Formats: sequence, C-alpha cells, structure tokens
Amino acid sequence: MSTITDSIDVDVDVTTAYNQWTQFETFPQFMEGVDEVKQLDDTHLHWVTSIGPVTREFDATVTEQHPDERVAWKSDDGPEHAGVVTFHRLDDNKTRVSVQMDIDPEGFVEKVGDAAGILDHRVKGDLERFKEFIESHDGAETGAWRGEVERP
Repeated sequence: MSTITDSIDVDVDVTTAYNQWTQFETFPQFMEGVDEVKQLDDTHLHWVTSIGPVTREFDATVTEQHPDERVAWKSDDGPEHAGVVTFHRLDDNKTRVSVQMDIDPEGFVEKVGDAAGILDHRVKGDLERFKEFIESHDGAETGAWRGEVERP
C-alpha cells in the first residue's frame, strides 16, 4: 500500500474551501482521471475513474466529516484506498488543504503508475486545479453540505 500526502494553500476562507470540497460531483472538473462522481446519499459515493486505457468503477463511504475541519473516506469495493482531507485556517482569507491517501493499486497499469510516481503527481495536480477552480469562482463555492459524519 502506498501513502500519498500533499497540501496547497488556497486564497479563500476555510468555510468556502471546505464547502466546495463537499461538492463531490464537481471533482471531475479539477481531478485528473476522475470521469464521474455520483453522490448516492449523505455518505455514499459512486466513482468512475480512468488511468490510461483502464476504467474503474467503485463505491466509497465518507467515514468522517466535520465542517471546516475534515472529510475522510474509504473504498467499499474496487481499488482499495482510504484517505482524509483536512482544512487549516491560515488567516481570514487563506486556507491550507491537506490530503493524505493510502492506496493499494490494482492491476498492472496502476502498479506501474504508482511505482513511477504518477499517483503522487496526480494528487499534486488535482490540488493545484482545485486552487484554480475555487479561486476562479470569486472565492465562492458552488454548493455546500455542512452535516456531521461521526467516526465509526
């Protein structure tokens, strides 16, 4: 299993950054290789991803969610992975978004990509595109879900 960690500072307040991240269905707009995310209910998501010629579909569960602080998840099937995104207020208009993800690549293409550092680069690029996405919307999120999900 590989662990990927990265962070980026975005020029929006912590609430705006958090609110946008909870809009999972917008992920394809800034995450490379994410073709679709459907939110099935408050804690269940269906993902369609692609790495090169390989397309995967899987379900994931939000395992913990606290407004303006963190969103954690784990896969229910498909490629085994889990992670957490945390939001750190730096000042009134700047937030650090940090990602930690554990992933066990499935299949030859994913394992080669992991060994070559492609997954690390994807996460870094995704965070950079998230920064561009949220800052280009005049510092306003496209929606929000402020509910709590307590750790099991």
